[in-house]
Amino acid sequence: MSTATTAISTAALVERLADPAHTVIDVRPLAAFNGWPLVGEERGGHLPGALSLPLQWTRYVDWVEAVETKGLETGRPVTLYGYTGEDTRSMAGKLGRLGFDQVDVYDGFLDEWVADPELPLQRLERYRQLVHPAWLKERLEGEGGPLVLCHAHFDNPGDYEKGHIPGAVALDTNTLESPEDWNRRSPDELEAALLALGIRHDTAVVLYGRYSHPTHEQPEPGQSAGHLAAMRCALLMLYAGVEDVRVLNGGIHSWEEAGHALSSEATRPASARDFGRTIPAHPEFVVDAPDARRLIAAADGELVSVRSWREFIGEVSGYHYVAKKGRIPGAIFGNCGSDAYHMENYRNLDHTMRAFPEVAALWAEAGITPDKHIAFYCGTGWRASEAFMNAYLMGWPRISIYDEGWYGWSSDPANPIETGVPG
Repeated sequence: MSTATTAISTAALVERLADPAHTVIDVRPLAAFNGWPLVGEERGGHLPGALSLPLQWTRYVDWVEAVETKGLETGRPVTLYGYTGEDTRSMAGKLGRLGFDQVDVYDGFLDEWVADPELPLQRLERYRQLVHPAWLKERLEGEGGPLVLCHAHFDNPGDYEKGHIPGAVALDTNTLESPEDWNRRSPDELEAALLALGIRHDTAVVLYGRYSHPTHEQPEPGQSAGHLAAMRCALLMLYAGVEDVRVLNGGIHSWEEAGHALSSEATRPASARDFGRTIPAHPEFVVDAPDARRLIAAADGELVSVRSWREFIGEVSGYHYVAKKGRIPGAIFGNCGSDAYHMENYRNLDHTMRAFPEVAALWAEAGITPDKHIAFYCGTGWRASEAFMNAYLMGWPRISIYDEGWYGWSSDPANPIETGVPG
């Protein structure tokens, strides 16, 4: 199908942004949408209300599924914008072949919209903490000061040995959490682990993991836990008091997609002598059962179950080592995805974090809003840590994880349990 594409003016775009029947799409990389000025523009961010659909996704066989996930309908008028007219017209042609017949383009994003401070842009509050490969490569080459780059894994040193970003040190999640109960380690243990990595409270840290395409198979013990491992370690470092914790969006996959090489040469960290502040510097980031109960009862608090639907209604426990099934009474559903080992509802097809307005909109429908104290929980704290990092990057002021999660809650016979579809 051929698509008649018209270039529209800034005034026309302003009208379309206010029209709920019209969809505006940003075809730039997700990092630009989040706020990174990738071509040196004075202001970073995206047009208010725009959807993120990066042109680079069209290289994937399953990119049509991404279009469907965005809720785009072929009969709905669409306007595209990006850094170049070549990119927007390329996307227009690809959408036309999918049946979209009302696709226009806006060519004035850099020269008119960004250049006019009166025209609004939105961005992820802490976008600098969600880094992209080009930024990381510059830092590793000495631009902007030293940092500690961590390749996160769960009890699987071979994952690091088979290939990692040059200069990265291996970080086993077991050094920051106890494999006996999957809870955070003691302040002394956290301090020892961080110092061994060369991390003080004022050290810049970047975390990443290895990604694999989602399957519905439970990982074998020791299999790479990739993205979740990085998010878990990020949460625990913030809790301890590391001030500059960043995550490589898309993990090692995004590094390779950008054409950068991996290394099999191990980097041994130089230990630090003292952390520089008392651990935990942010105890409010982690709550235990008494605080979880208070949040359930509070008018301005919510306990959010970042689990799958089958776990939430009690069809499965989610884990072979957890016998009891069900949910914490009063918790609301945060919908991770298909099962205990996947977070599809928080990810894009290229393994990057889902665009933050989409996550915020889904949360708002469930009553998860930034005016409340939100505590996320899952089975053992990993999926909850990823949800926490989404809220942290959005700048939400009162967020925590319930670290004991379903594993801890269900182990106490005094704790009530609910099953079935909530009434």
